[in-house]
Amino acid sequence: MPIDQSRTFTPVRIAVLTVSDTRGLDEDRSGDTLAERIESAGHILADRAILRDDVDAIVARLHNWIDDESVDVVITTGGTGVTGRDVTPEAIERVADKMIPGFGELFRWLSYAKIGTSTIQSRACACVARGTYLFALPGSTGAVKDGWDGILRDQLDSRHMPCNFVDLMPRLQER
Repeated sequence: MPIDQSRTFTPVRIAVLTVSDTRGLDEDRSGDTLAERIESAGHILADRAILRDDVDAIVARLHNWIDDESVDVVITTGGTGVTGRDVTPEAIERVADKMIPGFGELFRWLSYAKIGTSTIQSRACACVARGTYLFALPGSTGAVKDGWDGILRDQLDSRHMPCNFVDLMPRLQER
């Protein structure tokens, strides 16, 4: 969809959380890829962290960022599979006010073109929590590229038409 160059670009403040039992910052290629894409698009990398696959720790970090006025969006990478240790979607559900089911559906549709039926093992998901967007991507660099390049780059660009997530931000906490 088109970018309307007559509209003003609004940078979004994005926190990145890598969920992994095996990676540290030095080995976090998916987090690096995401951070680079965020900044290249003109957004602000508000914070970055790595946590083990521990649902309570993930929920605590998410609550901290949701309550932080300097964070508009949280993007996680990792922990979205189907094994016993994969708990990122459960953490997202624990903080969510409203789920955004179309995000996971579209992610799997885009991913299918590249990895076929293996995409069914992804539990990529998204929600709004107290006025903050949360997006959970799988932990591979390919999945991060698919999620950012295929969905988030446009939806987090205030110039994207006919609509985008940024335009809705002032209204996310309406009652």
